[in-house]
Amino acid sequence: MITEEEIIKFTIEETGEKEVNSETDIFNECRISGDDCTDFLNAYQKKFNVDMSEYLWYFHHEEEGSWNFNFGNLFFRNPNQLVKEIPITPKMLTEFANLKKWKIDYPNHYLPKYRYDSIINSIIFFLVFCLLIYFSIKKYL
Repeated sequence: MITEEEIIKFTIEETGEKEVNSETDIFNECRISGDDCTDFLNAYQKKFNVDMSEYLWYFHHEEEGSWNFNFGNLFFRNPNQLVKEIPITPKMLTEFANLKKWKIDYPNHYLPKYRYDSIINSIIFFLVFCLLIYFSIKKYL
């Protein structure tokens, strides 16, 4: 049987946060986001042998780079902006560690088939790249 104390100790070790209790919103209160959330949950999965196949990241944290300028996000929202956030707490992690399975009944939701924000960002990157090449070549002709 895995205890909350073990999960709290694990959370403190992984996040460096000193004040963690059973109701701490790990990602928001410990100030981790994006890939750091994924790293935290990968370590949790490995240490406590939890099946994470039903985990939906966008309900719990933003994706990596969401603080960077995202031109596509001016027109289309990221997946985590389309749903209501569900905090992850040591109490929840203890329950899932003992079940050996991630077990949240996520609300019904809809995600678009394509990530239009990412498509727009890729197009803009490609156009800027082409312009840089064009002006570089033009300079030497």
